Amino acid sequence: MPEIATSPVLLILAGLCGYLLGSVPFGLVITRALGLGDLRAIGSGNIGATNVLRTGHKGAALATLVLDAGKGAVAVLIARCLVGEDAAQLAGGMAFLGHLFPVWLGFKGGKGVATFLGTLLALAWPVGLAACATWLVAALITRISSASALIAAALSGLWCFVFGRGDVLILTFALTVLVYVRHWPNLKRIKAGTEPKIGHKKG
Repeated sequence: MPEIATSPVLLILAGLCGYLLGSVPFGLVITRALGLGDLRAIGSGNIGATNVLRTGHKGAALATLVLDAGKGAVAVLIARCLVGEDAAQLAGGMAFLGHLFPVWLGFKGGKGVATFLGTLLALAWPVGLAACATWLVAALITRISSASALIAAALSGLWCFVFGRGDVLILTFALTVLVYVRHWPNLKRIKAGTEPKIGHKKG
């Protein structure tokens, strides 16, 4: 139904719903519900799974990882089912922006790695799986979450070519750029050798 897929109103609604879904700060909600304190006052102050892990609660970190990835994936799948592929890409991109700039937290959100991976998994699952595998291998080698995320994001465009998914390349590139922008302080710490390793508390 091409007329539905290209409807501006439906595209706007898909983008808005994607943003609102992406803006739910699951890490903050989970840590508060478990009595772990305000996540923004812990470690790096980030609302993502890596910082949740610094509370020492692995279950909370895993739940945050799954839910942050899930909100990107769900946004894509719902938009694809109800509207079309263009709406799916828009909803996924907006869910990512919602995580980075949530209206509920004064537009101060996370760094978007889990949501990035979840969005890729739903848009083009071979690309998403390859990006997740890249993160895992990089994490095993470097033991640094941010470095693993940057490597996975950098290679995601390559995986688009490998698996013949040029249709999602532009969105993938745009999200990768935002991942790097959000990780700029991490890049500086990696270069200085002061970036904390996975599971270590950051002072």
